[in-house]
Amino acid sequence: MRKTLYIIGLSTFVFSCTSQQNVKKNTYKPKTPVSQVKPTVKTPVAETQKPKITNEHGVEFFTTNLADPTKNDNTASYGSIVSAKPAGYKVVKTYFPSIAQNFRQRYLILHYTALNDEKSLTALTQQGVSAHYLVNNTGDNEIYQLVDENKRSYHAGVSAWRNDKNLNDTSIGIEIVNAGYTSDTTGKKIFAGFSDEQVRKVAALARDIVKRYQIPATNVLAHSDIAPTRKQDPGPMFPWKKLYDEYQLGMWYDEAAKQNFLTLAEADFSVRYADPSFVFVVQTALQKFGYYVDLSGKWDDATKKTIEAFQYHFRPGNYDGIMDAETWAILQALNQKYPAK
Repeated sequence: MRKTLYIIGLSTFVFSCTSQQNVKKNTYKPKTPVSQVKPTVKTPVAETQKPKITNEHGVEFFTTNLADPTKNDNTASYGSIVSAKPAGYKVVKTYFPSIAQNFRQRYLILHYTALNDEKSLTALTQQGVSAHYLVNNTGDNEIYQLVDENKRSYHAGVSAWRNDKNLNDTSIGIEIVNAGYTSDTTGKKIFAGFSDEQVRKVAALARDIVKRYQIPATNVLAHSDIAPTRKQDPGPMFPWKKLYDEYQLGMWYDEAAKQNFLTLAEADFSVRYADPSFVFVVQTALQKFGYYVDLSGKWDDATKKTIEAFQYHFRPGNYDGIMDAETWAILQALNQKYPAK
């Protein structure tokens, strides 16, 4: 009997297990798709190669120019490196240079000395005035450097152009040996000329400086431009148009634009010259171009000297300080070509 019951129970257990296995086999379970994780491929990041620092006789130099000419900013330095030497510590250049910097040198200012070669050297090296460079008049191929470009020389004095003042802080000065001017019996200033050798020297030197520091054309100026009420140099005999035409230096107006403005300018001067509102318009145009002039609405002495300085640079054939139709047309043509930013 026990044997019979054991056999029946075993048969029931086997049947039960078999049924469960069959149920598991026949029950459909949708498979959850398993996304295949792709191995991340790392693109090697190219390391920015830092320009090399060179060392000569214990002085470090960094002569890579990364200037952005559109804004004269985000540059690397150019020239010798001056570093601190704190006692007990070492200044390293592991992360030199930061790109968040710009040049001090934003202007190039041209002067004449009004002295001969020997006296020019004495005045610029032994007295309270200086310049970065002196272009002699001895007919050789030498240009004298008097001040490190990275330092301020005392050449501009009280000065202004557009939104900038005290241009010693931001400029390089070139002095040119020249006799300056004398006055004739009528009081008119008669200026001395410049030799061809001097002009070639100035042009080569200016091109080098302008290129290295990305100085814009609007910032290549005469001393008389930045200090019109007290300075005349380098005067109307300096060939600004030649520098513009042959060396692509500085500013000059387009003749066609000048002619377009001339007809209207002639009409202005025939009826409006004495009108204070017109004087104000002219003074505003001079100020817009870059000259520091008060908007007095009068043809006062300061305005006359500013017009004279403008004529030295852009209308050297007539520098009487009187605003006439041609000078007015030239000023408008220049403001159109070189708008203030």
